[in-house]
Parts: sequence; structure tokens; C-alpha cells
Amino acid sequence: MTGLAEGASLFRPMARGLVAILLFALCPDLGLAAQDPQPRYALSMQGEPRYQRDFAYVDYVDPDAPKGGSLIEARIGSFDSVNRWILLGTANERIGLTYDRLMQRAENEPYTLYALVAQTVTVPEDRSWVEYAIDPRAKFSDDTAITTDDLIFSYETLRKVGRPYYRNSYSHVAEVKRIDDRHVRFNLLSGTQREVVMSLSQMPVLCKHYWAGKDFGHPTLEVPVTSGPYRITAIDPGRSMIYQRRDDYWAKDLPINVGQYNFDIVREDYYRDDNVALEAFKAGAFNFRQEFDATKWMTGYNFPAVKDGRAVAEDIPEARVDWMRALMFNLRKPIFADRRVREALNLAFDFDWMNRVLFRNSFRRIQSYFPNSDLAASGFPTDGELTLLEPFKDQLPSDVFGPPFHSRPTDGSGDEGLRPNLRRAMGLLDAAGWVIRDGRLVDGKSGAPFAFEILLHDPHDERMALPFARALKRIGIIATVRTIDEPQYIQRRSQFAFDMIMDYWDQTPSPVTEPRIYWSSKEADVKGSRNYPGIKSPAVDALTDAIADAKDRQQLLDRTHALDRVMSWGYYVIPLYYLGVDHVAYWRPLCHPEAVPSWGLVFETWYSKADGCPTGLKTAQ
Repeated sequence: MTGLAEGASLFRPMARGLVAILLFALCPDLGLAAQDPQPRYALSMQGEPRYQRDFAYVDYVDPDAPKGGSLIEARIGSFDSVNRWILLGTANERIGLTYDRLMQRAENEPYTLYALVAQTVTVPEDRSWVEYAIDPRAKFSDDTAITTDDLIFSYETLRKVGRPYYRNSYSHVAEVKRIDDRHVRFNLLSGTQREVVMSLSQMPVLCKHYWAGKDFGHPTLEVPVTSGPYRITAIDPGRSMIYQRRDDYWAKDLPINVGQYNFDIVREDYYRDDNVALEAFKAGAFNFRQEFDATKWMTGYNFPAVKDGRAVAEDIPEARVDWMRALMFNLRKPIFADRRVREALNLAFDFDWMNRVLFRNSFRRIQSYFPNSDLAASGFPTDGELTLLEPFKDQLPSDVFGPPFHSRPTDGSGDEGLRPNLRRAMGLLDAAGWVIRDGRLVDGKSGAPFAFEILLHDPHDERMALPFARALKRIGIIATVRTIDEPQYIQRRSQFAFDMIMDYWDQTPSPVTEPRIYWSSKEADVKGSRNYPGIKSPAVDALTDAIADAKDRQQLLDRTHALDRVMSWGYYVIPLYYLGVDHVAYWRPLCHPEAVPSWGLVFETWYSKADGCPTGLKTAQ
């Protein structure tokens, strides 16, 4: 989810000789040879692909799911573009349904990609290049064949004007060689991290002949020629968009797609206010809703249709790496440059009171940049972590080399319970040169007041921001809370025109690309990048690069744990919360498969069935 993250995972490198022979013996379909790489149907970062070449479908679908019906969702805000690949404009969340990628991930296997537009992929052991063979059946929505020229156009266009993720990842390509209409090779720069192969393999396929003479770098509501399982059939600008399933979709019977993309129609309706949207859902105006507000989930879904079974409110378990939600400092602002100041503001955030009073203790406090996963640091640093951390010992706080980060709790009672934290915060602020004068915190040298703005785009977030601002007022800090509409918020965020925002980073179980895109120095001043705080740290840079080049699971864990310690003890954000489940409400006859992947909710597997749905849930192992 960029909704899904646009990250990637990579091959675990295979030793030459005996290991390669053994692998070939165990799984000859992979066609792996030490000296002569052969085309493969899958790329796997760690171990073997879960699904062998002759697999029929993935574990978490119903292969007999009927086609038909409609999925109707609500969105808050507006949209002004169908181009999701650029920074300008606001595109619909489901626009990805209209595009295919070279290869596709399975949602219960984060380390592997399977053939889609690329029928096969060939990669040498040193990953100095990658070659794709296009499936000869692959076609665009206008029935023209997808060719090498389209892949080269997609690469060149996204590298030039695409979002920073694409510009960064694709910059590691030295040259592109067109072999013929179906084969293309990307030669990579020397020393390129291993994850670049996976980034390229998830490239969306754009139609060259459609975009000829058009400006790809600007928002548009003109419906393009696309490559995915759905096409856009109706646009009411800013209000709704309708996608129709393509009966002529060439890849509908590929194993990675069987049992998915079942609705004839997917529609997104836009509302200005989420409370209005919830009431519209209860009235049946739309039939699928994911709830992120714990209070609404506990109090707003006991309506008659749920009681009599016409609608369902359900918790779907998930074991994915959850979003890292946080109040994010803008380190480009001098007021937040001192780590002690950022720690002090962390201490003033009374999560325990908010969780008890506002959310009925439904949330879990985030204590890691990789919440709900084994990627989070635990215990004292291991030898593998220390090897990574020691070169930066003189640049890092001593906390990094001790127990993992944990936000200082309160007793949840409110003002009195927060008092010890505020006393500690005042000591840190005093050490950083801030003093109280006339009841206000000011710079001890210049006399400038400590004042900043918390920028939001969702009015419901005010429930956390306003109590935080009141707590800060007790120690002389002036924090104003401002809520603006989402398009304006996105624009200001992309220009780093804020003091503090409430936002998130999405993650994957194999975060080889995301850390570098989110937190490296190279992204800090790139407008539109996701390094929202503007983090610039040699230790963070080294660790994000190391993660991108991890050769096995243990290396990945050592490197994410080390990065987690550096980031957490850097106090770049104030961590918020995660749920650990997906709250989903829907009207019958919507159904979902009984099996649930580790990712949790995968709406592409849902379907409409009038004569009853599976009951119960089980994890697709």
C-alpha cells in the first residue's frame, strides 16, 4: 500500500557450485546455474519461492469465487487526476487496479515476485544486470501488444518525472538494451544494492503510444490506455470514479491472479466528512468500509442491519509490519534541531491517558519503526548489530547501545500522572537553552518564544493533537493545531512547509527499499520525498544502504534492529499507535475467502455471492 508500500525484496544470493547444484536438483524449474543464469518464473530474496512453477493459485483466494457484483467504497476529500505515478495532483486509491507490473507479489510471501507482464526474468549471481521476457499474450486495454518499447518508455518516464521512489531506484541503471520486441536488459551500475532488481521488477507498465505527445508530468483526468484488470469507465471529477473489470484482460487466468479481481464494478465515492460517510454506509449508500477510528468501531457499528445479519462488522487478523504512525518534527526548522528538545516533547505526549479516555484502550503504543514485527529491536544489541553500530559510536547517543527504545509511560490519570514527565521535559529544555519568562518558554539568548504549528488533514486527529497542545502549554510552549483539506495538506507536506505533521510510513515484511526512501539524507531535501522530518544522519544512511544489500534474513534482522535503535533514540518523531487487526464492515452479499494472508485485508480476493459466504477465518500459512 504506498495505501500498499512500493517497496521491494531481493534474491538471496546463491553460492556457486554445490549449493547451486543442490538447488537445481530440488527445484529444476528455477533453472539456476552458477555460471549460466537461466530464465525464471519467480524472484525470491530468501529461500525458495513458496509456489512452484506449476502452482494453480495462491493460498488465500477462493479459486471458485464468482465474478460479478459491485464493490462501493467511500473516500474522504477529493481527487483531480488519474495519474498516480507523479507528485502533482491527487489520484484515487484504487487507480492501481488499471495497471499491471512486470512481476507481482503474493501477500503471504513478502520476499518473492511472480511472473505477470514479464513471463520470465533472468538475473546473474552478481546481479549486475536483469533481463525480462514479456509474455507474448500481454496486451493493453486497447488490445495492442505490450512490447519492449513500452517497458523502456515506462522506465525512462518514471526515472525522469515519476515520484522520488522511482527516480531514486531507477537511477542505479547504467543502460537499457533493447534485445527484440519481447526482451529487454537493464545493466546496473557497479556496486548497486541488490534490491534494485526487485524495484525494477515491480515497475508499472505504461503505454508508450498513448502518451506520445502528452505531458506525463502533469495531472490529468483523461482516461489513459492502461494494462491492468480494470478500466476506468466513468469520472465525476472530485466526486466519484468507476472501474469496470475487463473481460478481455489477458492475465486473468495466470496463477497469481486466479480468484482475484472478482467484482464487475469497483466504485469510489467521495465525502467531505467521515462522520457523514459512516452514516451513508449505515444507510447502504456504499457497501465496504475499513474503519481506522477505534471509538467509532466500538460505538458506531451496532446498527440494525448488523444485528439482523444484512451487514457484517468483523475483525480480520493481520501479522504484517504495521504503519509507523507518528507526530513528525520538521528538523529543517531550527526549533527542533536539538535532540533534547525532541525528547522533551515526546515526554509531554500522554498516550496512556488518550488511549484510556478517548479510545477505550484499543490501541497499542508504537515503540519501533517496524511495529508488530520481528524487525523491531529487542534486548541489548547483538554482536551483528554492534558491528554495524560501533563505527558511529561517537555520533550516537549512548542509549543506542543499551535496551531498546520505549516511550516513557504515564499512569493514564491525566494531569497528575503526566507531571513527572513534564518535570523531566523541563530539565531537558533548560539544558538545551530554553527558559521560562512570564510563563512562556523562550530561547535563553534571543528571547524568541517556543511556538509551532501542528498541521493535520483529518479533523478526528484533533482528539490527540489538542490534548498534546494543552500539555505543552503547561510548560510554556505554544502549539497551535490547524486542520486543512487533504489536497492542501499533501501540497504542503510535499514542499516541507510545516512545523509538525501527523502522518505515517507504511512498511513491508522485507523493508529493503523503504528505509532508504523514507529516511536517507539524499531524500531529505527532495521535494515530495517521504523523508518528512528531513533526517540527515551518516549512521542512518549507512544502515539503510546495508539493509538494501542484506543477503539473508539474519543480516536483514541485524540491520533493521540497528537502524531501529538509531532512529528511535534520535527522537525524530513522537510515535503514536497501531491496532494489530483490520476493522472491516460490509453489506451482504459481499464475501471474502476463509483463508487470510499474513498481510491481513486483501480486498482483491473479495467477491459477491448471494447464496452464502464462508464462515470463520484461518491464516494462510
